[in-house]
Amino acid sequence: MHTTHQTDPMTETETNAYDVVVLGAGPVGENVADRTRAAGLTTAVVESELVGGECSYWACMPSKALLRPVIARADARRVPGLSQSVQGPLDASAVLAHRDYYTSDWKDDGQVGWLDSIDADLYRGHGRLTGPRTVTVTGPDGAERVLTARHAVAVCTGSRAALPKLPGLDEVRPWTSREATSSKSVPGRLIVVGGGVVATEMATVWQALGSKVTMLVRGKGLLARMEPFAGELVAEALTEAGADVRTGTSVESVARENGAVVAVTDKGDRVEADEILFATGRAARTDDIGLETIGLEPGSWLDVDDSLRVTGHDWLYAVGDVNQRALLTHQGKYQARIAGAAIAARTTGETLLAQPWGAHAATADHAAVPQVVFTDPEAAAVGLSLAEAEQAGHRVKAVDVDLSSVAGAGLYAHGYKGRARMVVDLEDEILRGVTLVGPGVGELIHSATIAVAGQVPVSRLWHAVPSYPTISEVWLRLLEAYRDS
Repeated sequence: MHTTHQTDPMTETETNAYDVVVLGAGPVGENVADRTRAAGLTTAVVESELVGGECSYWACMPSKALLRPVIARADARRVPGLSQSVQGPLDASAVLAHRDYYTSDWKDDGQVGWLDSIDADLYRGHGRLTGPRTVTVTGPDGAERVLTARHAVAVCTGSRAALPKLPGLDEVRPWTSREATSSKSVPGRLIVVGGGVVATEMATVWQALGSKVTMLVRGKGLLARMEPFAGELVAEALTEAGADVRTGTSVESVARENGAVVAVTDKGDRVEADEILFATGRAARTDDIGLETIGLEPGSWLDVDDSLRVTGHDWLYAVGDVNQRALLTHQGKYQARIAGAAIAARTTGETLLAQPWGAHAATADHAAVPQVVFTDPEAAAVGLSLAEAEQAGHRVKAVDVDLSSVAGAGLYAHGYKGRARMVVDLEDEILRGVTLVGPGVGELIHSATIAVAGQVPVSRLWHAVPSYPTISEVWLRLLEAYRDS
C-alpha cells in the first residue's frame, strides 16, 4: 500500500493518511476493509483487542464449538441402534478443548495474517474520533498516531453485554456472554438470567456439560422475538434435560455468600448457584470513541441509511451492531459488503444503486434477516413473524405444519418433534417470513431466506421440488396446507 507518513513537529505525533479508516477489526470491520481494498482504496484498520472480534473469540465460534457436541449427542440419542451407546456424560474437558481450538486459544495471528494478505494496515490500540475524518490511536506503548481519512471512516466497534443496575451486582462478578463462552471449568450450578438467544444457548451448553441450570426469565416465554411456538418447544426441551425454567420472574438483588451466588427474585425466592450469567441485552460500544467531537452522543446507537452512512455525516459509516439494525454477525458482514461497495462508488463517482435490493442498499435488514438458535431443538427464522407482519400492515396468513409429518424428519430422529410456519402475503402471494423449529432445521433456513429475499411467488415455489426423503419436504407440506386452507 502507498501510505503517507508525516510527523507533527510540535507534538512528535505521527500522522498517516488513508482513503478509508476502519474502527474495529471484527468480522464487520474486516469485511469493510476487504471491499475497500478490492476497490483499490488505501485502508487502515484499528483494533484495541483481538483481530477477529467478538464473534471469533467470545460469541459465534466458541459458542457453536461448545454446542456442537451437545447437539450431536442429542441427535444420536434419537437414532435406533445408536442411542444406547451415547447415554453417558459428555467429556467436558474434550468439549472445552474443542472450543479452545476454534478460538485459536485466543490468539489472532491468523486473522492478522489475513489483513496482511489484503494489504490493509493494522494499528493496535484504542482509536477515538478527534474530529471529522480523523481518528487518533493510542497504542499499547502510549504513543499516539493520527489517522486521517480522505473519504470515509467506518465505525465497526460492535456491541457489549448490557448489565442491569442491581444491588450487589458488582460484588458478584457476574458472567456475561464472554465468560459463558470462555470458562475453563463447568460450574456445578448456574443461574441464567434472560430468555433470549445467548441465554437459551448457554443454558443448553452448561446443562449438558453437567451444570444444574436455573433460568430466570422476566418475560412470559423464551425467544420472545420469534414465533411463540419456538420458545415453547425450546423451554420444553430444556426442562426435559433437567433445567429449571422460571418465566415471569425478575431478579431483584444478587449477592455472594460463602462463595456462592444468591439471587433474590420478585417472588421472594432465593436461588443459589456457583455462577450467574446475565444475558439481558446488548449496548453499543460507542461510549469512548470520540463521538462527542463530531456532535454525536457517546454510548448511543448510530442511525444510518441503507448504505450504512450515518445521518448528517457524509463521510461517516456505522456498520454492524453499532447501528442496531440486526445484531447478528452474518448480517453485519452483509452490511459491510454493502458499505464497502457504497464507499467505493461514492469515491469513484459511480452511480449509487440505492433502490431496495440494489447493490448499495442493505434491504435484507428490513425484510429478510435469517437467524439460527443452536439449541436442542434448533430454532431458525427469516423475515417477519406473523405478529410483525400484521403490525407492518401486511394482509397475511400463517400456515403451520407439524414437522413430524415429514418422512425425512422421522428418519432423522425417532420421535422427532418440531413445527414449521410460513407467513404468506395474501396480496402479492409471496412469503413474508418462515420459522422452523426442530432437530437439524438450521441447515434448512437458507432455502427459506432465498424464498423471502427473492420474493419468490408461491406459484413458483411449487416448482422447487424437495428431494425425498429429506426434512426439506416440509416445503411441500407447507404449500399443500396453504392451498387447502
